[in-house]
Parts: sequence; structure tokens; C-alpha cells
Amino acid sequence: MTQLKPILTHLDSIPSTPGKFKPDKSSPYSLYRLRFHPTLFPRFTLWSFLFIFFIVLFFFFSTPTNPTTGNNRRSLKNTVSPTLELGPNWERRVRASARTRSKTGFTVLVTGAAGFVGTHVSLALKRRGDGVLGLDNFNHYYDVGLKKARQGLLERSGIMVVDGDINDAVLLRKLFDVVAFTHVMHMAAQAGVRYAMQNPGSYVHSNIAGFVTLLEACKMANPQPSIVWASSSSVYGLNSKVPFSEKDRTDQPASLYAATKKAGEEIAHTYNHIHGLSITGLRFFTVYGPWGRPDMAYFFFTKDILRGKEIKIFETSDHGSVARDFTYVDDVVKGCLAALDTAKKSTGSGGKKKGAAQLRIYNLGNTKPVPVGRLVSILEKLLKVKAKKKVIQMPRNGDVPFTHANITLAHNELGYKPTTDLEMGLKKFVKWYVNYYGSKKKKSAWLLIFNFKNDEK
Repeated sequence: MTQLKPILTHLDSIPSTPGKFKPDKSSPYSLYRLRFHPTLFPRFTLWSFLFIFFIVLFFFFSTPTNPTTGNNRRSLKNTVSPTLELGPNWERRVRASARTRSKTGFTVLVTGAAGFVGTHVSLALKRRGDGVLGLDNFNHYYDVGLKKARQGLLERSGIMVVDGDINDAVLLRKLFDVVAFTHVMHMAAQAGVRYAMQNPGSYVHSNIAGFVTLLEACKMANPQPSIVWASSSSVYGLNSKVPFSEKDRTDQPASLYAATKKAGEEIAHTYNHIHGLSITGLRFFTVYGPWGRPDMAYFFFTKDILRGKEIKIFETSDHGSVARDFTYVDDVVKGCLAALDTAKKSTGSGGKKKGAAQLRIYNLGNTKPVPVGRLVSILEKLLKVKAKKKVIQMPRNGDVPFTHANITLAHNELGYKPTTDLEMGLKKFVKWYVNYYGSKKKKSAWLLIFNFKNDEK
């Protein structure tokens, strides 16, 4: 990290907060002929049953690859959280964290609270006086140390993060028994497009099964909470119409991740229609910023540039630029809070719908796509290091060549208006990156050189 010291001296300090089947009777292989072989049908039925039985067992009891086996350092540890030590002291801590500072404040359960966006949303809610309780399973998709550091940040702000899994129905019921949540901010998910090719089961486990388990807890709660949850711009998949609008088709996912998020949107519609849950989905467009995810390009580009390692920049098959609608995390947080503030109450009770309930979906993007090459140029400028670049064709791993958000609906109904351009947002990210990954010895010296308060003036 020898490259880190000079970076601080030139960065501004900017705070961040079907039809029926008809057998062909003319065929010599039709089921009609089975009548002449009385021993064939029972064997066929037995082996079919056994085959289906073992397939079901595989899907229900298979777990993601153990992180301690093989060389896949990004395998997940996705175990159901043990509901242990949930005694009176634990309940007191849960209630204290969820306690509001005003009569009009919300009581919010934030899933994925130790994640990137979940941390920022939790802090913003707490700052304005809402009661916040976090839930996170701290899986091993990326550095758990970073997640624990975020947890520390939250705890210093009075936010408890329960170490648990959204698939743990017992734990969820317990949380809803202890606290009458007015809202659920569902940020927990298995993220990442490319990782789905290595560990597809983790996406179904978290993004589909986990979402259903959470919605089941919400439908049985009394009162039912209003729900705001993180979908993704990935649902637009192979859509070529730009910018992407909420009215556009989303039935051509380019990755399993996108497919699970689209499934989430359909599941949300079902629970809204049958059980009266008020649900708002937010399609995030390439969120970046301090405390970000190490698997994102801007993050690992920064790391590799500083280490003098070669970075790979994707281009399309016709040598065109790959572009993303990079959206700064603070802008996304404002959209999340606006969705929460405008969410109407759920209408069900005891799992039964009493009336029509609110169902919404919004794009949260910056609506200004930027080529990835431009992203690299900005990082080179901020880091004062020339990147070792290698341009390669984008692999067929689920990525799409571009994203571009139409945010008209979010602007009109939520007042959503992003204000941070890519260069300003990356400046804030680099400042955080240097501080977080700098050595402890150098850190105190750097803080003397780089006076945050003076730079804010």
C-alpha cells in the first residue's frame, strides 16, 4: 500500500453518509402398449419416483460450497442462524435498538444491514430518529472483516445487528414478537452476476427462499409492516430499449442473479395480491461509494491499480464500450428513505387481506451512463497512478453491455433526484478506501496531513 500516502494530499474531504398433453396412440412407444407388459409400468413408476425424490432432496438439502474446501475463496458459509441465547437481555437490546426518538418515527427491520447499501440506509434512518434493528448472516461471499467493520460502525450509532439468516423462520417470528415493526427494509440478498456460475444454489437460497420466508413472517405479523426491498436493474436483462423504464419488458434475464430478482418481483406481487402486504421494489443501478463491495469493478480496479496489477476492461463483440449507470450510494439512500416515507400501510391481518394494498416498483439510477474506460481514467487521476490496462471481449457470464435508468417515475412520485456525478462520488470512495486500507501506523500521520474538517469548509 505504498501508493496510498500521496493520494490523501490532493483529495478533497467530502462527507458521505400451456396445453394438455395428448399421447400419440399411433406410436409404437405410446402408453397404450404398456398394457401388454405388466411388469414394465410398476418398474417405470418406481424408478421415476425415486429419481424425482432424489432431485428434490438435492435441491432442498444441498448447501453452498464449504468455504474451507477447495481453492474457491469466495464460497459461502450459508447456514441457518442458530436461535440461541435469545433471553431477556437479548430482548432488551433488540428493543433498545428499535426504539424511536420521536412519536412519528418508524420502527424498521433492516435485513442485510451489514451489507453495503444496508449499512448506509440503517445509519440514515437512525440519524433522523427512526428505530432500527439490523439482521445479517455475514456470509463469506466477500471479506467478512469488512462486514464486521460496518457492523461496528452501526453499533457505535446505537444499531444492533442480529447475526441471523432470513431463512430462519423461528428467528424472524421471534423478532416480530419482540418488536412491532412498522416497516421492513429488505436489503439482504446474494449479490453479484458472475458468482452465480460458481454457486447458483446460494442465489435461490437467499433471493427466493429467503424472500419468501421473510414475507411469510410479515404476513403473519400484527400489524403487518410495509415493505421496501432491493430489486435490481439486472431484471432488464437483454432489453435493448434505452433508457430502461419500469414499463419495459423484464422477461429476458441475462443471468441467474437477474432471474432471481425478477422472481422476487413476481413473488412480491403474489403476497400483495393475496395477503395485503404493502410492497415497494427498488431497482438499483450499479451503486458505488464508501464501504462498497469488493466484487464491484470500481473497488477492485482501485485495489489493482495501487498494487500495479493489470486490470481487464471489457468491450462488446463489435469493439464497443461497456457502460454503466453508476449511482452514488447517498443518492440511492435518499430514494430508499423516500420510498419508505411514501409507503402506505399493509391491509392484511393474520395473513388475510382486508383490502387492496400498495404495490410499486421504481428505478433508482443516476440516468447518466459512463463507459468503464472513463471510470478507469477518473481513478487514475485520483490515485495519481497509471493503470496497466488490458482490453478484452466481455465474456458470456451474465453481464450486459450497458445499463441506463429512466428515473421519471421515481422523480415524480418520490422526489428522487440524484446529485452526485461519477468523479465526485469516486473522490469520496477513494478517500474512504485510503483511510480504511491504510496501515494503522500511517493512519494517524495521514490524518494530520489531511484535515477533513478544513477541507469541508
